[in-house]
Amino acid sequence: MSGQPPRFSTIVSGKDLILLTIRNRTNNNALVDALLGKLLNIWEQSVRATHQFLSGPEIRRIAEYVPAALREVPVLAAAENAEGEPVAFMGIAGNKLEMLFVSPESRGKGVGKRLILHAINRCGIREVDVNEQNPQARGFYEHIGFRICGRSETDDQGNPYPILHMRLPDASCLASAGAGEEARPDNPEL
Repeated sequence: MSGQPPRFSTIVSGKDLILLTIRNRTNNNALVDALLGKLLNIWEQSVRATHQFLSGPEIRRIAEYVPAALREVPVLAAAENAEGEPVAFMGIAGNKLEMLFVSPESRGKGVGKRLILHAINRCGIREVDVNEQNPQARGFYEHIGFRICGRSETDDQGNPYPILHMRLPDASCLASAGAGEEARPDNPEL
């Protein structure tokens, strides 16, 4: 089984964006490694653009753990541009969004919103944690309908980065997703 390439299932396709679910990530082969390398690059670019509270050495230290997280998260989905290059990705475990990172050049273009709305509508996510020191992310999730339901003084690794625990109160708050898009399971555009 270690020789199998990653498998992709197209979950949403449009002329400007394709969302893919990525399977067979635990295998060690050149295709998997290349894909995860591209996602790691998106992670690092995104973190450098949005996590100003982290120093360069801290980012490099955290980056050592990202490949394992990408391989281990139960659901990993990526958004590709028209050229077939990944521009964003998310990871989901149960009803929780574990990670969402968008390349700086794709920020503000609706890619992250399309990913999160897909995660809500098709994958059933209802929870997300966000660094308190990342007000852009907090605002993004609040715009989608998430509300703060708790706070931790440290992140999951015990580092002094406060975490806001956010949850969707109920499906009715999803209508505030904006741009005329209502986040509901029967909306085929999401």
